[in-house]
Amino acid sequence: MSETSGPAFGGRRALPRNASNAAEDDLPTVELQGGPVPRGVNLQDYLHVTNIHLFKERWDTNKVDHHTDKYENNKLIVRRGQSFFIQIDFNRPYDPRRDLFRVEYVIGRYPQENKGTYIPVPIVPELQRGKWGAKVIMRENRSVRLSIQSSPECIVGKFRMYVAVWTPYGILRTSRNPETDTYILFNPWCEEDAVYLDGDKEREEYVLNDIGVIFYGDFNDIKSRSWSYGQFEDGILDACLYVMDKAQMDLSGRGNPIKVSRVGSAMVNAKDDEGVLVGSWDNIYAYGVPPSAWTGSVDILLEYQSTKSPVRYGQCWVFAGVFNTFLRCLGIPARVITNYFSAHDNDANLQMDIFLEEDGNVNSKLTKDSVWNYHCWNEAWMTRPDLPVGFGGWQAVDSTPQENSDGMYRCGPASVQAIKHGHICFQFDAPFVFAEVNSDLIYITAKKDGTHVVETVDTTHIGKLIVTKEVGGDGIKDITDTYKFQEGQEEERLALETALMYGAKKPLNIEGILKPRSDVDMNFDVENAVLGRDFKLTITFQNNSPRRYTLLAYLSGNIVFYTGVSKTEFKKETFEVTLEPLSFKREEVLIRAGEYMGQLLEQAYLHFFVTARVNESKDILAKQKSTVLTIPQLIIKVRGAKMVGSDMVVTVEFTNPLKETLRNVWIHLDGPGVIKPMRKMFREIQPSATIQWEEVCRPWVSGPRKLIASMTSDSLRHVYGELNLQIQRRPSA
Repeated sequence: MSETSGPAFGGRRALPRNASNAAEDDLPTVELQGGPVPRGVNLQDYLHVTNIHLFKERWDTNKVDHHTDKYENNKLIVRRGQSFFIQIDFNRPYDPRRDLFRVEYVIGRYPQENKGTYIPVPIVPELQRGKWGAKVIMRENRSVRLSIQSSPECIVGKFRMYVAVWTPYGILRTSRNPETDTYILFNPWCEEDAVYLDGDKEREEYVLNDIGVIFYGDFNDIKSRSWSYGQFEDGILDACLYVMDKAQMDLSGRGNPIKVSRVGSAMVNAKDDEGVLVGSWDNIYAYGVPPSAWTGSVDILLEYQSTKSPVRYGQCWVFAGVFNTFLRCLGIPARVITNYFSAHDNDANLQMDIFLEEDGNVNSKLTKDSVWNYHCWNEAWMTRPDLPVGFGGWQAVDSTPQENSDGMYRCGPASVQAIKHGHICFQFDAPFVFAEVNSDLIYITAKKDGTHVVETVDTTHIGKLIVTKEVGGDGIKDITDTYKFQEGQEEERLALETALMYGAKKPLNIEGILKPRSDVDMNFDVENAVLGRDFKLTITFQNNSPRRYTLLAYLSGNIVFYTGVSKTEFKKETFEVTLEPLSFKREEVLIRAGEYMGQLLEQAYLHFFVTARVNESKDILAKQKSTVLTIPQLIIKVRGAKMVGSDMVVTVEFTNPLKETLRNVWIHLDGPGVIKPMRKMFREIQPSATIQWEEVCRPWVSGPRKLIASMTSDSLRHVYGELNLQIQRRPSA
């Protein structure tokens, strides 16, 4: 190729983008310098490589020391910034006085040393922390054993490995050999790595744990389900690298956890980039799997890589589960977060405006903001050298497509510490996350004359509780105080004022003034509700004054999506209440199963809105609550030896508790290290009938394991079951 050929931009010669880990350019096996080799010289007389040993079995020291022995992958997998061993066999004994060789690592096409895509590793007398180098630690016959140190800022991905030997006439290099390919991952065990996490228990949980718990349900009725992250399962590491290839992420940026997590946030949803998962919140899941049916990330990621097309369908906890797999698989510590009463602030004014008609009904045309019963996102652990000191650590990253960020549906990484203190000027997307946990809920009456009157402001409803799974157990860990100060504290007001200063919150766009507090209080409770049964709702009115009052109250019961969006009103009731001075009164409303059963959605959420008008003072009282119906569970049993390599029979059992026949029933079964994800269909299950499904499996991972099952049908979803197992090691002969 002549000097002038190829594209030139602004006087610079430009190489095409290097944005695929899968694409390759082979390095030449012979690079001659200064013309052809003289006659009579045989390059084979010089030192050349006959074999390379990478010690890549899962019991070898490389994988054990690098905490990569759980990966179902027969290639060498190491973590950056930490030394590992290789052995090179030559055609004759290596003589350091006259022989010169080095190891080379290459990733992608167009390898360049200054981009980190071509890494020459020199032989050095001593390894230096933070720098690439190879030290000879053993010479025996024709073999040399090296300790290789990688840079803690190295690109994360799959590298090709070569050994280059110098001769007076040029370089002799080994041929391309896929058996020597080496994966290099982020390293939370290395202090120089941007994802360094102090504490063995935390690293065990947030990097190495392949089974998690995701919390959902309602603030007053928290439910949990296990999720198989499966980051070590066969093919998952390659699938995660493919996600970055699909995003055409430049290889030179793949050593930066800020960039990797931001690209992952965009790519886990398919909204604008043909990413992993198609979101659907309309209860219609034709040509795909309902979100509630998934038991883990493995099927989703493997299907995405094999079909090269987005997988259908996901909702927030599915996006969060898959994103967690992506982060942990690459070595970034990560966890799934659930925020109860999560605000989706459409106009970024840091308030949820709920507009009421003059009679107390919700005005659905004016009310555009929504409050999700819960919302799941992720946190990834990393330093933030791009932000002021103190804002490293947990970063909120969200792959559920909600709002556009820099032209794509993604969110984060946003420093949780910055959000807590109201410093929302720092990238990325901190104002949106601040609104999710810190908005005010404002009830506004839209009068017929066009004026708006603020009836009440609830500063405590949004971000009521923020949780994640506890370290080392399946219990709940309350992390609300990492996102916000307690309501009413001086620091909480200061954080809000700081956010206001940065322009996140706009002044109340309302006319009129906040009304004084009413003499009458109203509250209501929903009885624990079981799917398919009647239950009661009790409304309590309290008169705190010496006056007699009469009220007109209105109850609206709705089937809602967990995002807070209403689908159908199934209950409407109006009643009058008379309150004597300094007294209280209870009203009971019976909710019949027949009223809600025919129209249920994905997660069996019922939302109740009670408003009342005090006739004498014209005060409006408003309260809303959600309830999650208790759903029957799948029963999982096992028989046989719970041992690696031994046959074990798994039985999944379900009894239909409803008075209707369930049709098109799919049961999904999963258990990392115990059974590969699988599913089975039952055409129908009659009322009160029981079905059983048996599968034989052979566990291949010892220790605490978990079997997870889900069931979905045309009229009943979000049915789960799980079973904890202790799998024994196979006794050595």
